Amino acid sequence: MDFTRTDTLRFLSFSSMMESDLEKPLLVGVKHGAVYDLSSGDTVGILGSGDFARSLATRLWYSGFKVLVGSRIPRRSAGLFPEDVEVVTQEEVVKRVDLLFVATFKEHYSTLNRFSEVLAGKVLVDVSNNTEINLRGESNAQYLASLFPKCHVVKGFNVVSAWALQSGPKDGNKQVLICSDSSDAKSRVVSIARRMGFIPVDMGALCSACDIENMPLRLLPQWKIPVVLTVYLFVFFYCYNFVRGVLHPYFAENKNTFYKIPIDLVNVSIPCVAYVLLSLVYLPGILAAFYQLRNGTKYRRFPNWLDEWLQLRKQIGLASFFCACLHALYSMCLAVRRSARYLIINEAIKQVKANVSSVWVEEEVWRMEIYISLGIVALGALSLLAVTSLPSVGNALNWREFSFIQSKLGLAALILATLHTLTFGWKRAFDPRNYKFYLPPTFTLALPLPMGVILAKAALLLPCLSRRVMRIRRGWESTRCVTFQSHEQELNDTSSNV
Repeated sequence: MDFTRTDTLRFLSFSSMMESDLEKPLLVGVKHGAVYDLSSGDTVGILGSGDFARSLATRLWYSGFKVLVGSRIPRRSAGLFPEDVEVVTQEEVVKRVDLLFVATFKEHYSTLNRFSEVLAGKVLVDVSNNTEINLRGESNAQYLASLFPKCHVVKGFNVVSAWALQSGPKDGNKQVLICSDSSDAKSRVVSIARRMGFIPVDMGALCSACDIENMPLRLLPQWKIPVVLTVYLFVFFYCYNFVRGVLHPYFAENKNTFYKIPIDLVNVSIPCVAYVLLSLVYLPGILAAFYQLRNGTKYRRFPNWLDEWLQLRKQIGLASFFCACLHALYSMCLAVRRSARYLIINEAIKQVKANVSSVWVEEEVWRMEIYISLGIVALGALSLLAVTSLPSVGNALNWREFSFIQSKLGLAALILATLHTLTFGWKRAFDPRNYKFYLPPTFTLALPLPMGVILAKAALLLPCLSRRVMRIRRGWESTRCVTFQSHEQELNDTSSNV
């Protein structure tokens, strides 16, 4: 094909355009030698040079912002920040930037009073936390707003750790709680948080800052009642088994069985705790259903104790799973104990002396096989419940899948645990020799509550009750009579009225 002079000029111009385009960066904001086109709105400032300020500056820099850090001694702090982060004096940062992160302690807020005129109209983001839970009412952000009434104060980023800022939101908490009295300032901080890869959560006005500041200081607030309940149940069952398994042989038969304290008594007590806790997970839902049946509506608020109980079901279920796992581990270690070996040898010697060739009992063999199998399946069902309670797994399920696992599979786990307990007990509840100090076996104390939960759940599955509960939860009320008319009846009523 022959090229004319015009085609040749077009080709050369196209090649020069391609070379100029290839010299431009593909992604704006990439740090390795890229050219930035940052507007003034992409420049943020940080007052402070501590650990959190360094992590915040690094994350902002990775997100494409131009960062200025204000330090009292810039020369000493410059080496702690990335090279592209400009470390200057606090006076210069305040003059050049209109959005500043205040990364200093509350006690140092007053040192910024000399910049009050320059800071007028600018946005101050308070990222501080307290050393203890604030019960006075005034938050750090509100105190900062009182010192600078002409500024727009925003509370945010205090629930994000320095590690989460350094490693990115993929390895830490992704939510950033934000509150402010200025909607414009709040919108700017929200856009910054979203650009950094976090999920901003609007908590309302600045009066919510006290609750936001107290969140990082609370130590597992929803776990207090489940942990205390678990400890109390364990202490009760452990003391009960200590009386039956240690004190009774010592006083009645003059046998020393104190070696059972570390493992045997714990292994007998923990499954009872797990069993009772699992039943306490589903008991409040049953009580709530009967409460709605009694009132004939879903719009009447539950009692406070029942409402709090319903909110703690996840924690109680995880505590039950923890105890069940401990029971499985303790059970696997029973055969490797020195005491178990001595007991097996002593039993073998007795059989030799008695000239017994076989001690096989078919009923006991089948009982133990079924007992262990049911326990393994019940633990597997509990494992699925525990895994789906994790936010990362639960968010991947739709509501029907999540409710099926937590409700139907959870009830199946409770039934399997009940069968596991009944198989373990077998005929022991009817043997007078198992009543030590006239005290019944331990499993008989753990059975009534789960059995009651299963029977109550079975009653709610009856058509006469299940349909009524379904109607109530769909908005039906027994105190109101609603008449539904067909379309033809509505037309007839309209024509008669005309």
